[in-house]
Amino acid sequence: MTYARQRRSALVGLTFLAAAGVPAVAQQGHAPVQPGGTTAQQVGTPNADWRRTVDDVLGKPGTEQPGGVWRVSLPRADLKVTLDGVEIRPGLALGSWLAFREHGQALMVMGDLVLLETEIAPVMRRLAEGGIEVTALHNHLLRAQPATMYLHVGGHSDVARLTTALRRALQQTATPMQGAAGPAGQDRIEGLDTAAFARALGREGRIAGGVYGVSVPRAEPVREGGLDVPSAMGSATVINLQTAGNGKGAITGDFVLTAEEIVPVQRALVEHGIEVTAIHNHMLNDEPRIFFMHFWGVDDPEKLGRGLRAALDRTNSRRAG
Repeated sequence: MTYARQRRSALVGLTFLAAAGVPAVAQQGHAPVQPGGTTAQQVGTPNADWRRTVDDVLGKPGTEQPGGVWRVSLPRADLKVTLDGVEIRPGLALGSWLAFREHGQALMVMGDLVLLETEIAPVMRRLAEGGIEVTALHNHLLRAQPATMYLHVGGHSDVARLTTALRRALQQTATPMQGAAGPAGQDRIEGLDTAAFARALGREGRIAGGVYGVSVPRAEPVREGGLDVPSAMGSATVINLQTAGNGKGAITGDFVLTAEEIVPVQRALVEHGIEVTAIHNHMLNDEPRIFFMHFWGVDDPEKLGRGLRAALDRTNSRRAG
């Protein structure tokens, strides 16, 4: 993020804190902004318990992720979405999330909000009021009923300002603010051969909420505005698999690609019967320039794994193991 954009975010007033109706913890220890964008306490300095503040204000517990990332999952368990006769599990393609990380004397946040079309405008208004940037708005799926859109956000400020603005935006949606996508630690999904899928893909994943998820980091570091973006903040290829009935699986997710990888990966997916549903950006000042290719397929798990492996082999992804 450029200095001008950081400065603009830092100058957003704190007056909306009380009006938002958030817990009092969000207002503790933050002096008013002084001329020049600093305070006697240095506005934006993360305190030792900023993770607790994130959880308290958002009302949802986060989890520690590699790279010093605190990630809060916000699955849209309220939505009943179907695609090609498959009922989409929240963890497959309906998982809103927000990831926080310390950067110098402030916090960086990046995230992805799953929204109905009627929720987009009010959410964007609240984000703008709170100084949170919208970096992308697009589809991930095609033919889904009801249609869902995906709004990517970013910000760089103090914990109270970031979390309060995000909470106010989420209050414009029916996003459940309690509970989780589903229990983790399962070793199988009934009626789905995840082991065959993993062998064909050449990558191991984990099961949560009836979804087998695989994360594949890039081999090179990804930065946004000069700041590191760890995998947990959205810089890794994500592959999700759930049952589609009769032994078949449904896959979706997104490949993280440089420009020269787009056409080879797209061709590999199509050649293996996997539909490409979107190609777009999620970030604004990323280095290297990164594109995200979303996909959908329903087939035998092993066949799907082979197709995804062919696409992965055309990327500069970190080697397995």
